[in-house]
Amino acid sequence: MHSFVRSGLTFDVTDEGPADGRVVIALHGFPEDRRSWSGVIPALTGAGHRVLAPDQRGYSPGARPAGRRSYVLSELAADVLALADVAGADRFDVVGHDWGAIVAWELACRNPGRVRTLTALSVPHPAAFREAVLRSNQLLRSWYMLFFQLPVVPEAVFAAAGAKRLASGLEADGLDAESARRYTARLARRADIHGPLNWYRALPLGARQGFPPVHVPTLYIFGDRDRYLSRVAAERTGRHVVGSYRFEVLQDQSHWLPTGASERVATLINEHLAAHPT
Repeated sequence: MHSFVRSGLTFDVTDEGPADGRVVIALHGFPEDRRSWSGVIPALTGAGHRVLAPDQRGYSPGARPAGRRSYVLSELAADVLALADVAGADRFDVVGHDWGAIVAWELACRNPGRVRTLTALSVPHPAAFREAVLRSNQLLRSWYMLFFQLPVVPEAVFAAAGAKRLASGLEADGLDAESARRYTARLARRADIHGPLNWYRALPLGARQGFPPVHVPTLYIFGDRDRYLSRVAAERTGRHVVGSYRFEVLQDQSHWLPTGASERVATLINEHLAAHPT
C-alpha cells in the first residue's frame, strides 16, 4: 500500500513488513513526517510486524483541507481508523509521537475495541497535560501553542525566518541536522505549513471535551531533556491509565525520540508488543 483515500483526501503511506504481520500504525508529530520512523521501522518489521506510517492530514499533498474544523481530533483519529480498515486490520497497535501521540491517546480512549496496545512518545495523556498546566511550568513550555492560534502570522514568521535559521533552532532543541533540514523546508513554505498549524488552531473547538482513562495496555516513553513537556505531566500520566502501564524515561534524550533514540524506542515497542500478544 502506497496510499489510501478517505472522504476525497489521499494520504501517502509507508507500508513495510509481512502482509500478514501484526499491524502497527505509527503516527508522526509536528512538524515531522512519516520518515521520522525510518530508524524504528526495521526493528519492528524484523520482529514480524507490519508497520503502516502515514503522512497525516495537512502533511500529505493530497490531504490538505483548508479550514481548521477539518483538523479536530475526531477527524484525525478517523483517518487512522480508515487506514486500518483499508489494511484489513480489525485491531491494531498504535504508536505516536508528539501530535501523533495525541491522536494515539484519542484512539485508545475512544476506540478500545480497535486498539490492541498504545505506545505514546513524549506527549502525556491529555488530562495529565491539563493538570500540569496548573501544577508546573507547562504553560510556559507551551507558549507556542497560543501563538499558533493566530491566523496568517505564524506562517509569515516562519517564512521570514527561513529554513536555515529554523533548522538551527530545531538542532538546538536536540533534533538531528538531516531531520531538521527536512522539517524546516516545510515550515518555511506557507502552503505546506498551513495544514499542520491548523492542528493547533482546531484545539479550541474541542476544549470542553474530556479524555477518559485508557484501558488498553500502554507504554509511555519520555525524554528527560524534553523542553516542551514537563516531568510533572509525564509522571501524572499513569493516573489516567487503567490497563497495564509502563513508563520509561530515556536519559539525556530530547523531545525528538523517534530519531534521537530510535534503537531504544524500537526495543521498547517490541517488548511492549511481545508482552501483549494478539
